[in-house]
Amino acid sequence: MMQISSDPASNKHSLINVMHRFIAAANNMDETIMVPSLLRDMPLEELAASELEANNNEPPCPNKQRDMYEHYLLLKSIKNDMEWGLLKKEMSSGASFLEMAVKQEEEQQHPGTGVLPLQNNADLEHQFHYHLRGLFGVLSKLTLQADSLTNRYKREIGGGNFMR
Repeated sequence: MMQISSDPASNKHSLINVMHRFIAAANNMDETIMVPSLLRDMPLEELAASELEANNNEPPCPNKQRDMYEHYLLLKSIKNDMEWGLLKKEMSSGASFLEMAVKQEEEQQHPGTGVLPLQNNADLEHQFHYHLRGLFGVLSKLTLQADSLTNRYKREIGGGNFMR
């Protein structure tokens, strides 16, 4: 009989573990990149090529960021949204990417009220699994991107060896 661990973080396929890996990669990126402005005007092409290899030659999503600096800011913003949630953004009256997506989905579900109609509640399990798979995929790709950006920064500044 198979035993299931009571600690969800111990399961490498748990959502909590995937979230922790992304946050750890984003924190490592933030700690490594001491001068983010050095990323300005660095094209994302090399980052996209490394993602292509990591994703079994699937083409990466087209990035709207023009350079690595904007990509760095995006990864940092996503990490902050995950750690602080939507409340922080609402209090500062700035709409986050996540907040806008939630509001848009609520409007699509039931225009005017933002409430799901009763007949759609029967499909919640299917919706949950669909979004969970998507979240796993997105967080895995974001983790790879944060690691790639960190490694490229290290290469660009000489591998972290400041004394030459």
